[in-house]
Amino acid sequence: MKARVTVTLKNGVLDPQGKAIEGALKSLGVEGIGNVRQGKVFDIELETQDQDQAEAALKAACEKLLANTVIENYRVEIA
Repeated sequence: MKARVTVTLKNGVLDPQGKAIEGALKSLGVEGIGNVRQGKVFDIELETQDQDQAEAALKAACEKLLANTVIENYRVEIA
């Protein structure tokens, strides 16, 4: 089973890397850029075929390692 975990900063948390990307895009002449927020994407293959077990394993992985839940949100998508 394959899954994708997307981790992003919570609203209100400063994103200096996103601001740097925003500035770089504007300096490269990319038009229409308003605000950039950056995040992380993890593509994960699971050995189980049980959807509930996969979701539980991924939630545990996010809570323990993949996301800092104080300042980040995460979203799990199972293919």
